[in-house]
Amino acid sequence: MSTARPASVPPAHPVSVVGIGADGWAGLSAGARGALREAEVLIGGARQLDLLPPECAGARVAWPSPLRPAVPRVLAEHGERRIAVLASGDPMFYGIGRALAEELGPEGVEAGALRVLPHPSSVSYACARLGWPLEDTEVVTLVGRPVARLALSLHEGRRLLVLSADATTPATVAALLTSHGFGPSRMRVLEQLGSEAEAYADGTAESWAHAPGDRLNVIAVECRASADALRLGTVPGLPDEAYEHDGQLTKRHIRAATLATLAPAPGELLWDVGGGSGSIAIEWMRSHRTCRAVSVERDPVRAERITRNAERLGVPGLRVVTGPAPAALAELEAPDAVFIGGGLTAPGLLDACWEALRPGGRLVANTVTLESEALLGERYRSYGGELTRLAVAHAVPVGGFTGWRQAMPVTQWSVRKPPASEARSHIGERP
Repeated sequence: MSTARPASVPPAHPVSVVGIGADGWAGLSAGARGALREAEVLIGGARQLDLLPPECAGARVAWPSPLRPAVPRVLAEHGERRIAVLASGDPMFYGIGRALAEELGPEGVEAGALRVLPHPSSVSYACARLGWPLEDTEVVTLVGRPVARLALSLHEGRRLLVLSADATTPATVAALLTSHGFGPSRMRVLEQLGSEAEAYADGTAESWAHAPGDRLNVIAVECRASADALRLGTVPGLPDEAYEHDGQLTKRHIRAATLATLAPAPGELLWDVGGGSGSIAIEWMRSHRTCRAVSVERDPVRAERITRNAERLGVPGLRVVTGPAPAALAELEAPDAVFIGGGLTAPGLLDACWEALRPGGRLVANTVTLESEALLGERYRSYGGELTRLAVAHAVPVGGFTGWRQAMPVTQWSVRKPPASEARSHIGERP
């Protein structure tokens, strides 16, 4: 989903965005130096502006905080003059370049309103120092983001580069790794990369005792799981013990089948109605970093539990709405998919979910009760889709032998909303 929007008053001249490293002016190319010398206004962080020599005579403007809301105002205030914006490393890699491109809009960028002069990023420097192939290294930024999101990337043998928020981030990362069963992981903190003041700290997460160093640092992590760490894969169907729950949990094999039917794609939004422990919404978001979800749960205790599970499993961005459906759905953004795991017989729930669903979106409903099954059978007969019975049995001891214990069968109805040209206003209307 694009967030591009044109600036209200486009700048009179192209905006130059110059990447600068810890080596400052000495590390800049001739083209980058020329852009900074010619600028009438120099915009950047205070630390970056201090790296420029007196020959850069433009007025120096430090970004206010918060930065993103200030971008249109700052551009408008100085739009008649030549602007150069300073960025750390590569401006288009978690940098100010993205915000400026969004503000100027695709047409402005294509017309040359934005000129980006990148510098090697801290990630490029780190991979060069470590001998790690950049294409095989996962990057996680914790700048302005919760450390819990790092949990999504923890897999045996993976190499991670973590962009630190400040000097305290390494200790925070070490604590998270240890609490998630990755205490044996090797950690290296690389500070002031690209400058003459480069420094390094080395150790394991579980024994990390280094004092905070420089705030400009990148953390290299070689993931190693402890022998008793719970294995969490990259596909739906995490072990049930990965969740804190009170019994209201879509069990592992049913969950895997349900997510396969919901078919998450990057950037899509899910409504998880009757969240229980949040497992469907959580594994939807784990499928891709850009997937979003809202879990709707009427019980406040369970709603708090969903939030804890989301934090623990690396998707702290899961939005939890506490309240009964369908009333709690009224102000939510239209979803690309809906899962109904509880409350199917609530008056108006199915219709409200269908009407909110985007054209082409998917609705999946699971039930174990005869009453709700009858409702799904009625909707299947009138509207189509797929009606499936899911049954799982587990081997258990029977005296000195082994037998099968059948779990309650789950009836699942799935249906795709027609494209806009074919959509009907009510889920019960016959095709």
